[in-house]
Order: sequence, then C-alpha cells, then structure tokens
Amino acid sequence: MIRRDVLAQLPVRTALPALRAALDGPGAAVLCAPPGTGKTTLVPLELAGLTGAGPVRRVLVAEPRRIAARAAARRMAWLLGEKAGERVGFTVRGERRAGARTVVEVVTTGVLLQRLQRDPELAGVDVVVLDECHERHLDADTSAAFLLDVRETLRPELGLVAASATTDAEGWARLLGGSAGAAPVVEAAGVSHPVDVVWAPPQRPVQPAHGMRVDPALLGHVAAVVRRALHEQTGDVLCFLPGVGEIGRVAGQLAGVDAEVLQVHGRAAAEVQDAVLAGGDGVRRVVLATSVAESSLTVPGVRVVVDSGLARVPRTDHARGLSALATVRASRAAARQRAGRAGREAPGVVYRCWAQGEDGRLPAFPDPEIKVADLTAFALQAACWGDPAARGLALLDAPPAGALAAAREVLTAVGAVDAEGRATGRGVRMARLGLHPRLARALLDGAPEVGLRRAAEVVALLSEEPPRAYGDDLAAAWRTVRRGGDAYAARWRQEARRLASAAGEPRAGAGGGDGAAVGAAGGRGDDAVAGLIAALAFPERVARARGGGSFLLASGTGAE
Repeated sequence: MIRRDVLAQLPVRTALPALRAALDGPGAAVLCAPPGTGKTTLVPLELAGLTGAGPVRRVLVAEPRRIAARAAARRMAWLLGEKAGERVGFTVRGERRAGARTVVEVVTTGVLLQRLQRDPELAGVDVVVLDECHERHLDADTSAAFLLDVRETLRPELGLVAASATTDAEGWARLLGGSAGAAPVVEAAGVSHPVDVVWAPPQRPVQPAHGMRVDPALLGHVAAVVRRALHEQTGDVLCFLPGVGEIGRVAGQLAGVDAEVLQVHGRAAAEVQDAVLAGGDGVRRVVLATSVAESSLTVPGVRVVVDSGLARVPRTDHARGLSALATVRASRAAARQRAGRAGREAPGVVYRCWAQGEDGRLPAFPDPEIKVADLTAFALQAACWGDPAARGLALLDAPPAGALAAAREVLTAVGAVDAEGRATGRGVRMARLGLHPRLARALLDGAPEVGLRRAAEVVALLSEEPPRAYGDDLAAAWRTVRRGGDAYAARWRQEARRLASAAGEPRAGAGGGDGAAVGAAGGRGDDAVAGLIAALAFPERVARARGGGSFLLASGTGAE
C-alpha cells in the first residue's frame, strides 16, 4: 500500500510539474533540491509512474556510494509498501536485488559505467537520474559525459536528470543543454529551520591533518564537544568525521554517555545502516558519520550537528606515481550541508570545531575529483568508449594533461591500451572487472601463478581497506579475514567470489576453477602469494631495505 501521507509531505512535490515538462520537452534538466526534500525518493517514483501519475517508465537512479544506493532503494520500496527487489530494486558491486517487475533501479555510478560500456543504448531505460552530482565524483562526471554522448548519437529520447543538493547549477545546465542552450533548472525549496552556530575550537593547538593521520588531540576534542552538545541540547546528535578510523576512535571515547552511539559509513553492516535511517525508539542517539550523511542519507531525529571540519578525499602525486586518500579541511559548501542536517525537522544547532576567524579561509567548494584524483580508471573508461584523449567528452572540467599522461603510462605498462592509447582486448576485459586497472592486472596476471581463487581473495582485500584491527600486514590480514565473521569479512567473501567468477574465463590461465591446484603446485605460502599479487598491482612500490627502518622503492622514492 502506497504511503501517500508521507509522499504528500515531501517538498519536492511542487517541482514535479516543471520537471516533467522539461523531460517532455528538451529531455534533460537539472533538479536542485536540498537534502530531505524527496529528491532521491519521490522523484524517481513519480517519473516511473509508480504513484499513479503518468505512464510507467523505467528509471535508473545513479548514486555515488553503495550505502546510499541501498538506502534509497529500501526507502522507495517502503514508500510503496514493498521490499527492495520488487518494483524498486538496487544493484551495487557484488549485490543485486532486482527482478522482472523492477521499474526503478538504483545503482552506483560505477555500475552505471559498466552498463554503458556493455550496452551504450541502455536498452529499456527511459530516464536516468544522476543523484548528488554536486559532489563531483569522477564516476558521476564520467557517467554524465557518456550519457550525453548517448543522447546525442544513439538515443535522443533518453531522459536525463542531474540532481543536486545545492543551487550551484549553471555549469550542469550548460553541460546538459549542449548546443541547444542551457537545460532547464528546476528548483524545489526545502523545509529549512534556523540553525544556530556554536564555534567550538580546541583550547590547545592541534597538528594539521597529514595524509591519513588526524591528531588524536583533535579527536579527543571532538568527543568532548559531543558530550557538551548532549548536555546543552536536546535531540539526536550527528557528528561528522573524515573516516572509519576516526569514527571508531571517537566512539571509544564516548563510552558511558547516556545515548546510543551508532556508526554510519560504507563498511557498516546493513542492519546498522537500517537502524540509523529508521530513527530511534525514544532512545537518544549519537550518530558518527562520514561525509555520506551530508546529503546522500537523511538521518531522522537530528537536532544537533558536531562538525570536525575534516573530509577525506583522493589525492595523487603524479611525479612519484603514488595515490592515496588524504585528510583535508572541509569546504564552506560542505560545512553548510552538514549544518543543514540539524535544521531539517526543527530548529537546531551546529557545533563547529574550529574558530570563526578560520571560516573565511576555508575553500569555497571541494575540488572536483577529476582535478586531483588518480585518472587511470577514467583513462581506461575513456579508451574503451573510443575517446582515449577524452577530447570529445562533455565534462565540466577537463582532466589535467599531466594526470592523463601518467594514467596512459600505467595503462600501457599493464597492456590495457596500445601505443595510440586505444583499448586492447585485454584492456576491455580489465575494465569489465569493475576494479582499478592496477588490481585488474594483478588478478589476471596473478591467477596463473597462484590460482584464481587466491588471487581473487587478495585483490578483494586490496580493493577495500580492511578495518584497522586487521593490522597493516597484508598476509596477516588475509588470514584474519578468512576466519572473520564481521561485516567486512562478509563483503570480502562476496567480492572474492564475484572476482573469481568475472575473471574465470579460459584466458584467466591455469588457475581456472577455485585455484587450489595451482596454488598448491606453486608451493607458495600466504606471505608469498600476498606479496606477489601486491607487487603485480603496484610494482613501483616494491622496496629494498636500506637499514635503520628506511627503504628505497623501485620508483626511486625513499620511504620510512
């Protein structure tokens, strides 16, 4: 039974007539709607005709994160009185809940790219909604470019909506409109309540974040501010932290508070995510979350936000060929998004863990990933699309020439592209594995040496960093995860099976099947297998010990 009482309260309803008119006319539009307005849930249901308005159309919704894709599908299914997998389903890497009756399917942008490479026409799909496009994730930008190419050359009738939680829509409107002029911008006003700002900087100096390291003193301060907020305010508290490690450490420092402490991030178990999104049962809650809760997820009951002021983003040193996540100061735009979560249901308060004088020096917006991230996967996608230089792609920001050249070098070295940058057969196969090209190379070349199953297990471990408790030793972490019963271990097993199946074609080498025979014949133990697979993925990081805890990498870079 459709929950029409809930649907009627969603503010985005007022924008639906203009959005339908835009899709019936030029066929593309930018939808600007704050978090909590129903942009992610009501709009796809309405466009698909599942609420009784208009003809039935198949709608594909692309989310930047797995946790958001699952949550959106479950919420839409709940609004219809169903379970995910019926008329509303989802597909993320390694998990699919969709069937013959599915009309609205929520996917990650990575899954969307895979589908576009296999079926550029997206046969059977009538409308694609790119959600959270304001976050400027690389996969979302790439998906938009491919979809615009499809609309121009293959399917001009394919509807395209770029949905944003901010009103910075001019660039997207120009991009979607192309030569015909800017696409319509449809805005929906949210129900916003006033949010008071409390500036709560640390009393003592703290070290700036460096790489993945965050000063423990700052985390202790954030925990203290959460305790202060619980004492001074009412309602649930949502605390933003840069990553899973910081969430775990702050959670440990909140032991004993008179509230339920929950953790929201991409690695959290599905039942924990569901509990957070369902709201509390009269028990006060402290929700520790990464930036996924800025706009992708709506956490009910929140009246207070504690903002650490930090975010975790990809960064690449092209000169040294090293890529990693880095902890940076969150932008002013992100801070506004975070603060707004306190005022979604009622007047709220945000505690900002920095001084008011620092605020004006923060970056206005986060850097688009295409400007700062490793472009190896993007370059392979572009090559498989038939545009190795990406000159014909409709992108908001052009990829930096140096980063693209560095990516081309990696792809050439692993045999994914030829001398002209065109995708080889091997490169196409690598792209279809849904892995970074380095990891795809390690899987394909490692399987004949150690067996497909063992190669897939190590690559699955490398593709998603394990919990800190697993330690830094790859082989030891591999042994731990094989025995593990936590949410990470369950995802790892699922991903290892997926990779073994995806790579288990005849060309995978002698390691076909489960790989046990080849692994045994090779006589390699876990340490040797883990080392070989890691070296195949990152050969420039193989190092020689120089004594005194220092090393010389194969790339010529020193390390300690």
